[in-house]
Amino acid sequence: MGAIVGLRDPYTAAHERRVTVLAAAIAVELGLDEEAREGLAFAGEVHDIGKIAVPAEILSKPGALNVEEFALIKRHPEVGLELLGAIHFRQPVAEIVGQHHERMDGSGYPEGLKGDEIMLEARIIAVADVVEAMASHRPYRQTLGIDAALAEVRGGAGTRYDAEVVAACERVIAAGFVLDPPD
Repeated sequence: MGAIVGLRDPYTAAHERRVTVLAAAIAVELGLDEEAREGLAFAGEVHDIGKIAVPAEILSKPGALNVEEFALIKRHPEVGLELLGAIHFRQPVAEIVGQHHERMDGSGYPEGLKGDEIMLEARIIAVADVVEAMASHRPYRQTLGIDAALAEVRGGAGTRYDAEVVAACERVIAAGFVLDPPD
């Protein structure tokens, strides 16, 4: 499934792989059991699969998105939930994908979930997603770097992002974890 996204948007495919690796390291740091880590890995590898419903020119647009374009982007977790909901996984992969843009204070999307309404695995992907996206080059901007990425999640710890997940992410990076360069 991740390869399908890669055929359409190589940036998204590389991003999904890198998010998965960071999310897995955070999960180990948090002490998640093997089954939860397996579900997290499945979800990480396809967390942006819903972007297949977004026109390619929007995904690679070299500039700011307008309101309508951003509205299309914001649908991708919902589309991912719909696509994956028909597949039987041992873990709640579709739900994790559907929640990965929710925020602890309810400011996320698509449902505006808050706090513990958001699955832990989705909270882990949320942090890994932001860190990887900011630390990597995108068609619309140069890399902002790992320091800026960590400052973002640290600044939102307890409001937008799960504070324990942010702390675990910082420990993982401090211990020497490095995001591999994109393929």
